[in-house]
Amino acid sequence: MSLYNFKKIAVVPTAKDFIDIILSKTQRKTPTVVHKHYKITRIRTFYMRKVKFSQQSFHDRLTQILTEFPKLDDVHPFYADLMNVLYDKDHYKLALGQLNTARHLIDNVARDYVRLMKYGDSLYRCKQLKRAALGRMATIMKRQGANLTYLEQVRQHLARLPSIDPYTRTIIICGFPNVGKSSFINKITRADVEVQPYAFTTKSLYVGHTDYKYLRWQVIDTPGILDHSLEERNVIEMQAVTALAHLRACVLYIMDLSEQCGHTLDEQVKLFESIKPLFANKPLIIVANKTDIVKLDELDGERRAALKEIEEDSETPLLEMSTVTDMGVMEVKTMACEKLLSYRVDQKMRTKKVDGVLNRLHVAVPKPRDTKERPPCIPESVLLKKQQAGEKRKRKLERDIELEEGDDYILNLKKHYVDIPEEERYDIIPEIWEGHNIADYIDPEIFDKLEELEKDEEIREETGMYVVPKIELDETMLEIKRLALQIRNKKAIMRDESRVNKQNKKPTMPRTTTAKVRERSVTKLRSQMENLGVDMSGTENAHFTKTRSRSRSLGPPVKRMRMDTSEGASQSRNRSVSRTPRNEQGVKDVAMRNKLSRIAHKAISNKVRKYGLKGEADRFIGTKKPKHLFSGKRGVGKTDRR
Repeated sequence: MSLYNFKKIAVVPTAKDFIDIILSKTQRKTPTVVHKHYKITRIRTFYMRKVKFSQQSFHDRLTQILTEFPKLDDVHPFYADLMNVLYDKDHYKLALGQLNTARHLIDNVARDYVRLMKYGDSLYRCKQLKRAALGRMATIMKRQGANLTYLEQVRQHLARLPSIDPYTRTIIICGFPNVGKSSFINKITRADVEVQPYAFTTKSLYVGHTDYKYLRWQVIDTPGILDHSLEERNVIEMQAVTALAHLRACVLYIMDLSEQCGHTLDEQVKLFESIKPLFANKPLIIVANKTDIVKLDELDGERRAALKEIEEDSETPLLEMSTVTDMGVMEVKTMACEKLLSYRVDQKMRTKKVDGVLNRLHVAVPKPRDTKERPPCIPESVLLKKQQAGEKRKRKLERDIELEEGDDYILNLKKHYVDIPEEERYDIIPEIWEGHNIADYIDPEIFDKLEELEKDEEIREETGMYVVPKIELDETMLEIKRLALQIRNKKAIMRDESRVNKQNKKPTMPRTTTAKVRERSVTKLRSQMENLGVDMSGTENAHFTKTRSRSRSLGPPVKRMRMDTSEGASQSRNRSVSRTPRNEQGVKDVAMRNKLSRIAHKAISNKVRKYGLKGEADRFIGTKKPKHLFSGKRGVGKTDRR
C-alpha cells in the first residue's frame, strides 16, 4: 500500500503469551546467579536490573502496538470512516487508550519498587520486592486480555483489507446488488471477483488495476446498495457509502435494464437520486447494463419515462453496455478515464501552484502582419542535411564489435585515448593523470642529483663517520655494574617474597596494645569501692583476681564441668541454681540496663543497614546437602550415593 501498509502490523499476543514472552526474555537476558554473601549493593543492583529490564520490555512491546496501529485522527478520512464502520471507533480508541494506561501503570510500578529496593537490607527482602514488582506488572497485563484479543482480531481484519490509495486515479463502481458490477471489473482488470446470480455476493471492497494512456488506474468494486435511510444500512452497504463519500474518483452508476436484479428501473432511479449527494464534485457516468437482453431503444413507455430525467441531464452521460458480449465495455472505460483526467486537471488548475508553472512556460506566437498565411515549414537545406546524415553509415558500437568477435573479444578502453601518442598510449609507466603525462613534470636532472648523494654517502661511510666508538670499562666500572646487577636481582626476589607474604599475612596487634600499662589492680579497686561508700574492712587477704566467672572462662569444657560440680555442692546451700539473665549480669540498675539495650540495638541496626550483614530477624535457610557434594566435578562412576 502506498500510504498505509496495514499488513506490516506485528501480531498482538494474548495476555498469557505476553507475560510469558516478557518474563522468559527477562530470565534469558539478565544475570541469574546471586548469593547471600555478596555485598548488599550488588544484591540490590541484581534485582533492580531484573525489574527495570521487565519494565522496559513491557514498555517497548506496548509502544510498538500503539505505534503500528493507525490513529483515526491521522489517517485519511476514507480509512477513518471505514474502520469506524467495521470496528466501531469508540471501541477501537478505548482499547488503545487502555493499553496506553497499562504502559504508564507498569512504568510507575517499576519506579516505585526500584525506589523501595534501594532500602532492601537482605537478599530475601530484595527478592520479595522483585517478585512483587513482576507480579503487579503481570496482573496489569492480565487485565488487558480482552483488549489484546480485540486488537488481534482488528489486525487480522486490517491485513485482509484491500490496498486502496485514496490519492491516485480511481474509478468506483456502484449500484443495486446483482446489476453486473463485479462482471465489469473482471472485464477491465485482472481482479478475480466472485460473480453469482444472487444479491450481496460481494460483501466487501475489491480493488483491481488497469492501464490507460500509460497510467495506472485503480478500479474499486463496492457491495450493492439498497434504497433506504442511512441509519438502516448494514455494514456491507456502509463500506460502499464510505468509498463514495471520501474518495476523489470517477463514479460509474450501473443500472440493470432487464430488471433481472430484482429491482425495477424506477427503484434504481430513486436510489440514484438518494445517493446523488455523495457524487457531488465528482465526474459521474450512468451505465445501462445487460443490453444483450433488453436494449435502451426496446424499453416500453413507463420504463422509458423513468429514465427521461437522466437522459435529459447533459452533464451525466448515459452509456449502454453488456458484460456478456463485451459491447460498450471499453467505451465506458475510456470515457470514465477521460472524464477523470480532465476533472483532475481542472482541480489542479484552480490551485495556487498553477501560476508558478505557467510563469515558467512561454509559447511564442507571431502576430499576424497581413492576410497572408504563413504555415510552418522546414528549409530545404535542413532537409538535405538530414537526408545526408541518414545515408551516412551508422557508427559501430562496442556491442557490435563484441557480437562480431565472439569469444575473441577483449575490451580495450585505451584505444580511445586519442590525445596520447600511439607509441605511449599503452605504456604502464609513466601514468596519465587528467590527460597529462606525469613524466613531463619530473626534474630531468633528478637522477644526476641522486647519484651525487649516493657518492657523498659512500665517502662518509669510508671515513668512519657512522662508526660507534667502543668504550672500554675499567675494573671499578665493572665492579659497579656487577653490584648493580646483584641489587636488581635482590630487589626482584624481595618483591616476590612480599607478594607471597601479603597473601598469607595475618593481622598483628599494634605495639601500643602489647606495651599497654596495666590499669586494673587490687589497690585501685579497693580505693574506688571505698570512695563509693562500700565498707572494705576485712578484705586485706581477699583474692579478687581469681573469681568463679573468670575461672569458668579458662580451661577445656571437661575441667569447667568438674569445677562446677565441686563448687555446686558447697554453694547449693547458699543460693538458687538458676542464673541471672545475660542482659542483667553486671548491671547495677534499670537505667543502665535500658541504656545498654539501646546501644545493642543501635549496633545491630548499623551492622544490618550499613554493612548489609545478616541480622537477628533475617530468614536463614540451612545447607540442604553435605558440603562434599558441592566440591569438584562429578566423575563417570555411580551417583546413587546421594
